[in-house]
Amino acid sequence: MSPAALPPAGVLRRLLAASYDALLLIALYMVATAPLLLLTSGEAIPAGHPLYLLYLLLLGQLFFGYFWTRSGQTLGMQTWRIRLVSADGGPCRRRHAIKRYFGALLSWALLGTGFLLQWIDRDGLSLHDRLSGTRIVRIPPPRR
Repeated sequence: MSPAALPPAGVLRRLLAASYDALLLIALYMVATAPLLLLTSGEAIPAGHPLYLLYLLLLGQLFFGYFWTRSGQTLGMQTWRIRLVSADGGPCRRRHAIKRYFGALLSWALLGTGFLLQWIDRDGLSLHDRLSGTRIVRIPPPRR
């Protein structure tokens, strides 16, 4: 079945995949922060430090952008059998990934309502799907 014909992934499946990916991203943030502590003599980086926040923001975009453009799936998405595709069913391109990442941050900043729009959207799309020209589809189980 072509990606264009696959059904959209539901809100719960998408949120469960996002929770898996959040755990991976937190671990990545911890590993990526460790070398920075050498610069501060082991002292904690002050909360809200703008350069550190920018560093984490870019690290998150690299994490998601890599997986979305490579295979259309993060580890959480693989687990829940969903894939990111462009609106026409093709692969996710770098421009899609950048727009989607920052659109998803906006969806979270709006207290998750960007995700919940999917329940009322005629095509089952979230705010960041619309902003980026992408969609998340369910992958059928493998044939035996």
